[in-house]
Amino acid sequence: MSPGKRMPNLMFAEQPDGSYVTSLRGLAVLREPLLNKGTAFSQEERAELGLEGLLPPVTETLDEQARRVYAQYRVQPTNLLKNVYLEALRDRNEVLYYRLLADHLREMLPIVYDPTVAEAIRTYSHEYRRPRGVYLSVDDPDGIERAFKSLQLGPDDVDLIVASDAEEILGIGDWGVGGGAGIAAGKLAVYSAAAGIDPGRVIPVALDVGTDNEALLNGPDYLGNRHARVRGQRYDDFIDAYVTAATRMFPGALLHWEDFGPSNARRILEKYTGRICTFNDDMQGTGAIVLAAMLSAVKASMTSMREQRIVIFGSGTAGIGIADQLRDAMIRDGLDHEEAIRRIWPIDQQGLLVDDMTGLRDFQQPYARPRDEVADWTRGEQGISLAEVVERVKPTMLLGTSTAHGAFTEQIVRMMAAGVERPIIFPISNPTERIEATPGDLIRWTDGRALIATGIPVEPITYNGITYAIGQANNALLYPGLGLGVVVARARRVSPGMFQAAAEAVGSLVDVSAPGASLLPQVDNLREVSATVAVAVADRAAEEHLARTTLRDTVQQVQDAMWQPRYRPIHGNGR
Repeated sequence: MSPGKRMPNLMFAEQPDGSYVTSLRGLAVLREPLLNKGTAFSQEERAELGLEGLLPPVTETLDEQARRVYAQYRVQPTNLLKNVYLEALRDRNEVLYYRLLADHLREMLPIVYDPTVAEAIRTYSHEYRRPRGVYLSVDDPDGIERAFKSLQLGPDDVDLIVASDAEEILGIGDWGVGGGAGIAAGKLAVYSAAAGIDPGRVIPVALDVGTDNEALLNGPDYLGNRHARVRGQRYDDFIDAYVTAATRMFPGALLHWEDFGPSNARRILEKYTGRICTFNDDMQGTGAIVLAAMLSAVKASMTSMREQRIVIFGSGTAGIGIADQLRDAMIRDGLDHEEAIRRIWPIDQQGLLVDDMTGLRDFQQPYARPRDEVADWTRGEQGISLAEVVERVKPTMLLGTSTAHGAFTEQIVRMMAAGVERPIIFPISNPTERIEATPGDLIRWTDGRALIATGIPVEPITYNGITYAIGQANNALLYPGLGLGVVVARARRVSPGMFQAAAEAVGSLVDVSAPGASLLPQVDNLREVSATVAVAVADRAAEEHLARTTLRDTVQQVQDAMWQPRYRPIHGNGR
């Protein structure tokens, strides 16, 4: 079956002409969200599928339905209730749900994903509704294959699997089984809305390894395993059992890792990345979208990557993942590996990372500065501070992934701006209450010279007669198109070159020559962005001999693979 085609199963199947044939009748049709059209069923379909008398007599169009549900959405009083409303719509009619998202993606992206999904995850056990995907338990590793078999899918029926163990959810930390289920389903919703990944060919996976969240463990309504997080060999064996089952049963699927803790995220990725088609969005997706913004900033400042001096404030999984991408870009621009690493200064909770520190994670160690280099630098109670590093290094780029609100103070920013004509400042922590500095302050403190990208949506800011459009370093600009490109090329692996191609494709969609121009495309045009990224990724896969299919017209093949939220004719199979 070619990528993007609807999976067959025991209840319905897609025909060559795009229509569906189903054995379901009556209420069973209305209860299947991938088939249900509600009031849009034609009179002929109602008769053939046993729906006569089960629906109001008027037949509506998808456009009419979309207008009504949007009005219902708008009257929901809070963002959480808007999320609940959309999930309820998704539970009963997936085409209408995705049509609504497509029509209002900029408005609804923060509702179906970050930041509102974090609030929804907190109430998961209280608001539990229709289950999605599979729930895999560390206490039952032998049940992994049975769980996948319960979906009744064949080896060619799945393009993408998103899995999470929910240890580091969107800045709210460990949220157990509800976090894994919610984040995987939310991520897949963005894949489908932004890039047309067929929602019938994906699987969200909650990897329940327990939780260290005492409030969940002691709450009466928690639906996950009631024990502390399993770690060590037993955890590794469970992950390996999941990977083995998923890749054996669905050999063409891309495996996406989401919101794993720092002790596991990089380790898992490094173990499997050369063996299967997989990536970690928190590390690689975040790094690539920041690289896209950085390439735009370098162009706007008329400098080069190899000239940059980069301070990263917040050197965990995301921060070092970004460092890796920026390091590779500097190598491509002429530096050797060691020179590129030495142009990055990582700061974490213990201050500037220095090579003789105890407790450094393996992924931090390559970037730690030599002790003799900083022997005469001022040290405080928390090591060498951000202010000291900025004063000594005179960075060209300041990146924030710390979630420490207000850490980029006026003093630090002015100090940085005194040493560089166009300071590149990316406070990408989210949500809003965790951002290192607001764009308005950064523009004022640098007299409009700063080149800014953030991790939150920001309205345009006018200063001294210039309107500044602030680009959002939103992974949704990159990972949906990356996934689509992998699916179209049927890539064997996701390579560093494919991330580079994705970042360059995103950056190619903005013109930074105008004063105040955004460094990144706006999320209003996610379908266009995703298609552009997908073409670049698929072509790079082919260039690197990673594609398992022939790309004769990549642009058209990408367009053909993009699932569209529209109703198809449905026929009974005359059982």
